Amino acid sequence: MSEARQQILDLRRQLNEHNHRYYVLAEPAVPDAEYDRLYRRLAELEQAHPELISADSPTQRVGAAPAAAFSQLTHATPMLSLDNAFDEEEMRAFHKRIGDRLANHLGDEGPGADKIAFCGETKLDGVAVNLRYEDGVLQSAATRGDGSNGENITANVRTIKSVPLRLIGEGCPSLLEARGEIFMTREGFRELNRRQEQREAKSFVNPRNAAAGSLRQLDPAVTAERPLRFYAHGVGVAQGAAAMPSSHYAILARLREWGLPVSPDTEYLPDLAACVQYYRRLAESRPRLAYEIDGIVFKVDDIALQERLGFVSRAPRWAIAWKFPPEEALTQVLGIDAQVGRTGALTPVARLRPVYVGGATVTNATLHNMDEIERKDVRVGDTVTIRRAGDVIPEVLAAHKDKRRRGAKKFRMPETCPVCGSAVARDEGEAAARCTGGLFCRAQVIQSIIHFASRKAMDIDGLGDKLIEQLHAAGLIENVADLYRLRAEQVAALERMGDKSAENLIAALQKSRRDIKLERFLYGLGIREVGETTARNLAARFATLDEVIAADEERLLAIPDIGPVAAKNIRAFFEQKSNLAVIERLRDGATWQSRPRDAAQALAGLTFVITGTLENMSREQAKEKLQAAGAKVTASVSGKTDYLLSGENPGGKLDKARALGVKILDEAGLEGVLGEGR
Repeated sequence: MSEARQQILDLRRQLNEHNHRYYVLAEPAVPDAEYDRLYRRLAELEQAHPELISADSPTQRVGAAPAAAFSQLTHATPMLSLDNAFDEEEMRAFHKRIGDRLANHLGDEGPGADKIAFCGETKLDGVAVNLRYEDGVLQSAATRGDGSNGENITANVRTIKSVPLRLIGEGCPSLLEARGEIFMTREGFRELNRRQEQREAKSFVNPRNAAAGSLRQLDPAVTAERPLRFYAHGVGVAQGAAAMPSSHYAILARLREWGLPVSPDTEYLPDLAACVQYYRRLAESRPRLAYEIDGIVFKVDDIALQERLGFVSRAPRWAIAWKFPPEEALTQVLGIDAQVGRTGALTPVARLRPVYVGGATVTNATLHNMDEIERKDVRVGDTVTIRRAGDVIPEVLAAHKDKRRRGAKKFRMPETCPVCGSAVARDEGEAAARCTGGLFCRAQVIQSIIHFASRKAMDIDGLGDKLIEQLHAAGLIENVADLYRLRAEQVAALERMGDKSAENLIAALQKSRRDIKLERFLYGLGIREVGETTARNLAARFATLDEVIAADEERLLAIPDIGPVAAKNIRAFFEQKSNLAVIERLRDGATWQSRPRDAAQALAGLTFVITGTLENMSREQAKEKLQAAGAKVTASVSGKTDYLLSGENPGGKLDKARALGVKILDEAGLEGVLGEGR
């Protein structure tokens, strides 16, 4: 028996360590198959010795019987709400209030408003929960509820793998109430809805609703199937341990040491200016985060100052949520049109009653394809929820059938192209219907040229959508190669164009042909399934355009991010004589950036983060240099970061990098690393 007990304890220790490395450190040490082997062995031993099963065993995450209803639990200290700020002026007013209050309380002993440091945290769009640990073991979990009492969701929370059933590390309190958010990542949400569709069950509208619905399941086995995650953001009570840190940022680091995951985007911010920069940076990168956020939470970092500031009503004076502009809104569908893209795909677009959402007035939103229209049952006249996130095209999320008016019309995909009149076809297994007109279709030609000239492709300054339409309508361009045959006098003759504008355009065109980057050129060609990442991976594997053109499907499939569909499309593109003819015209007179073969792999496997203002290049240029050398560039510092490239006014990322022991580079250091790579 003692041997079995020891084996069980050892297996639990290993599984808990692997869970910590996977969910907290994001540094898995073993493949999933090895984790599964350890788990099965533990389950076998516990089945043979049921008297040794304990509540904190990894095998006990699912096992409670379905509940008839949720009971209530009382929080040791209230779970408070936060006041909101909706713009920079309100954030500055909050900062002034706390500065004035501290000056009144502390006088000359106070830090001064310009010296108040903050902890910045992403405001997760999930469900607030309170986890109670006694002697390091999870005893209960509850929702926020009314702030004092919440619903007992212990059985459901125990199924969430990122919630430790037993804390690890040194100095754990005998009683700890950790506060945090249960949420669903974007990818987890998409996967959940895919499974719902396969089961012909109702899809969820957004990740927050999916997380809330998953937590309120009476059967924990249902919750266990949902891809829920947990991030801690504070402490309600900590008793019976060494003194807690005097900094909120340090407290979160301590929670992480004990096995509780914390958002990797949390930062220490030394002053108000750093807070504003952090907000703007996260607002810009928001669409690319793995999870959804609706704002930034700023907390005075010094715990002693928090205590001085105290509370008002049901909110702390020392914290505020600076909200982003709303990403979702209700409006009405006035009509649905089919828009032809550069690949010939017909995309249904909802024409909307104008509504302000995500920081802009939206009048159109995509419906993706007929499958989506039918799944969501969107009709002309419906009241719908739309979403706009950053630069992402607004989309219709759901139709509110309870608000549907009599006579709401269903949309039907046209049988002929609305631009050129060619037949519309839909290949078997594809969601998109496509115009068969090819380059005969004006919409496809224009869209392909717009894409080629775009900032992330050839970056032709001054060549906007309207000018491209003018050039095409005047018969001056039929494909992208024609751009480089334009003469200044031809352009100057167009409406609203003069000699100077025409000369500037011709200069910009010629500039775009000098020192061309292979990945930008490949992306600009508009090959189906070849986005920025795939184009970059192609350029990393092949030294020249000729090698890309000659690559067979087998060689293409060996490249990261390229699957069978992309490989087939790439081969099909380069096998078309008309495409090769256009490429030859584009190459005539162009110069290419040369690089030694395999130079793109020199920094492969290394992760960089860029912060602050660089003196001799923009952050985007630095990012391109690093990616060209094979490095991965991410938005936030973590234990997986190898280097931080730091310029002026770096903000909290520099502090975090130092705390984690990340190597820090200036611009000279960057050139040194790149030079070593070459």
